[in-house]
Amino acid sequence: MAGGVIAGLGYADVHWMVVVGMLGVLIGDATMFTIGRLFGEKVLAWRFVAKLLTPARYCAVQDKFARYGNRLMFVARFLPGLRSAIFLTAGMTRRVPYWRFLLLDGLAALISVPAWVYLGYFGAYNREWLLMWVGRGQTGLLVLLGIAVVFLLFAHYRHRRAARCSGHHH
Repeated sequence: MAGGVIAGLGYADVHWMVVVGMLGVLIGDATMFTIGRLFGEKVLAWRFVAKLLTPARYCAVQDKFARYGNRLMFVARFLPGLRSAIFLTAGMTRRVPYWRFLLLDGLAALISVPAWVYLGYFGAYNREWLLMWVGRGQTGLLVLLGIAVVFLLFAHYRHRRAARCSGHHH
């Protein structure tokens, strides 16, 4: 979005900002994938990775891969909190070839990057309009986050109840 605003103010070409944004996104995502690929599960012991990819989150991401497969690679681009964890795990599992990772992430980036850059570009001179759309996006994300929290609490409660019934405590 910042690149779009810079272009909208006349300091750069907006189409080049989309290209730069695409490159930045793909290089960043590929870096996470490559770290997972090169170092495998050893990265789980690294401090910055341990905060990002807790054992529970790693297990959950692996479960999502088993259930959704390659679709998860595409959707990950739109999940800011889980994106890095998913890309790291994809590299670690070695189930996803590089070309498929780049294809799926690139297709998703072709949607998200131009959307954010052009939103910044058209909003550069109309701050109220830009803030309205950012606000709508944040409201949408907060609603989704709220739904996710309720779902997770429900799932946790169900899991604990099931564990209590079977005599196992986690």
